[in-house]
Amino acid sequence: MSIRFLLLFLSLLSFNAHAAIDTTSADTTRHSFSHFLKTAAVVDTISTDTTMVVKEKVNYWNKVNKVGLNLSEVAFVNWNAGGNNSFSALLHANFGRRYRKKLLNWNSTMVIKYGFNAQEGRELRKTEDQLEINSNFGYRRDSVSNFYYSAKFNFNTQFTYGYRYPNTENPISKFMAPGYAFLGVGTEYSHPSEEFTAYISPVTLKSTFVLDQRLANEGMFGVREAIRDEEGNILQEGEKIRAEFGFLVSSTFNKELFDNIIFDNQLRLYSDYLNKFGNVDVDWEFNVNLKVNTHVQANIGSHLRYDDDVKFKEDRDGDGELETGGPKIQFKQLLGVGLVYEF
Repeated sequence: MSIRFLLLFLSLLSFNAHAAIDTTSADTTRHSFSHFLKTAAVVDTISTDTTMVVKEKVNYWNKVNKVGLNLSEVAFVNWNAGGNNSFSALLHANFGRRYRKKLLNWNSTMVIKYGFNAQEGRELRKTEDQLEINSNFGYRRDSVSNFYYSAKFNFNTQFTYGYRYPNTENPISKFMAPGYAFLGVGTEYSHPSEEFTAYISPVTLKSTFVLDQRLANEGMFGVREAIRDEEGNILQEGEKIRAEFGFLVSSTFNKELFDNIIFDNQLRLYSDYLNKFGNVDVDWEFNVNLKVNTHVQANIGSHLRYDDDVKFKEDRDGDGELETGGPKIQFKQLLGVGLVYEF
């Protein structure tokens, strides 16, 4: 009897032990699954929080860097029709910076041109010489308006001496002789595509610089000439700077008329309020650029100027002395083919 009771007791203990083990296993399984869900949630949360959004950087500046060289050469060897060997070169550069942001527009350019011609049996002669700087600052009231309150600055001069060939002893122009500066405020209309702009300034200061005293004494480029006595002795030196206050109208038009044919027109009209108002100074330049490929271009252009204050001197009676005449139309024509590099 006691043996049977002992076996029954051991059987009950074994059953309870297995039940405890199963319960522990079930609890452990449930705990592991719950821990996995919590861990996955934590991982997902961390992944979501650390996601970064990269913002695109907006560049409000636009730049133009263009350098070109036009070359022309003619050579003769036993050519029975005759002729002189010659070589011509023209270096031109155009640099521009434009800043546009919301209601502001600031555009600045610098133009450089220098050319020469070398011909057999003749001295080297200058054919082109220009340094021009423009800066225009505009502000408009809203983002849909094409009219800007504008302030404009223009400066131009030359680099080296200019002569009335074949006389190369007495230069007729130099750096800052003449030099011109325009500074004014007004309003500008700018087409949305920027092919056409028109600027009107009722308040414009024009300054003419002749910083060479000899040329200033001769009254070149409209400055007051020196005061002399009857024997020609200078009593008072000529002025080097002349200031004018007047009205300025200018416009630009740039458009690709056909494939690789670009038309560029610039016009500036100025009249002085204080000195003969109604006499208009004209500066008109237009060019047609023919693009052969990325680095080869041809150019056809002309430049017309008229300034009522610029009096031309010439020997009218053949005595070797230059007499002061009246103003004349200045005209220049250009045809060239060369290399252009943009960067």
